[in-house]
Amino acid sequence: MRLGITIGMIRGARPRLEMDLVEEAERLGFHSVWCGEAYGTDAVTPIAWVLARTSRIRAGTGIMQIPARTPACAAMTAMTLQALSGNRFLCGVGPSGPQVVEGWHGVPFGSGLGRTREYIEIIRKILAREAPLEYEGKHYQIPYRGPGATGLGKPLKSICHAEPGIPIYTASISPAGLRLSGEIADGTLPIFMAPEKADAVARPILEGMAKAGRQADLARFDIAPYTKIRVGSDLQACRDAVKPELALYIGGMGARGKNFYNDYVKRLGYEAAAAAIQDLYLDGRRREAAAAVPDALCDEVALLGPPERIRDRLQAWKAVAKEGKVGTLVLTGATVEALRLVAEAVL
Repeated sequence: MRLGITIGMIRGARPRLEMDLVEEAERLGFHSVWCGEAYGTDAVTPIAWVLARTSRIRAGTGIMQIPARTPACAAMTAMTLQALSGNRFLCGVGPSGPQVVEGWHGVPFGSGLGRTREYIEIIRKILAREAPLEYEGKHYQIPYRGPGATGLGKPLKSICHAEPGIPIYTASISPAGLRLSGEIADGTLPIFMAPEKADAVARPILEGMAKAGRQADLARFDIAPYTKIRVGSDLQACRDAVKPELALYIGGMGARGKNFYNDYVKRLGYEAAAAAIQDLYLDGRRREAAAAVPDALCDEVALLGPPERIRDRLQAWKAVAKEGKVGTLVLTGATVEALRLVAEAVL
């Protein structure tokens, strides 16, 4: 099992990148570092910075928001970072959600799955350079011939030759999204995962592989779950530290009846808790929503408590990795101490 970390821009008037964590992760032999974007700092700039200041660790966008960039722009970014980094860039893309897509980017959310399929297909055509780019889809038409077109657009082929095999990841959690990942991607980044219930993620991916005629072999696919980690002698305090973020996803990332994270937690066996958390969160009672997150859920999806407890919990992750259902364990909220603890137990 490989190890990764997520990094974020430290919030404030002057955002700063957590390069001390990146440097320690590289020294310890971690596989990758990931950075996402919401509606503030972007994902590409920090990853470019990381790749420029490191020499071995891979770095990926987790994820680039599809509505924020044309597929050609994403392909150009991937080719450029791959060339400059010596093949260390990992290309993570995803549809984001209606709140950000329509509320921030000002474009219709539409079909996230359909747009993702077309987006990745176009990126792969650009990277392959088998012919000038032409694409006729529901969401993308290249060259564009719709309203307002000049008629001057013509199929183009990338000037630069991409390095072969740039890995493309999606950020999926719904069964349909995971099946799509199995069809067209090289890996996926679940926002959280329980090793004992790994089939909730792995099974749809295998179904997607089979549907696409790909060899249904998870050894060829990187399931890279984001896994919260808090090290401390007070187990309950560690649980309480991760509950607000879990409540945000379970309760606030979407509307009643349309929240993929809420649905996922229900599939993990927490139907009543998921409903209660969402009701509280959407009613503005966020502290109560966080308090409603079950301790058992925290224990399943996060690494929490004293070092010996975390070492023991890592055995479950190592076991499921041997089955191919986890390729890279991506630590979120890690400190240098946490990086060293997990590296000692896993690497």
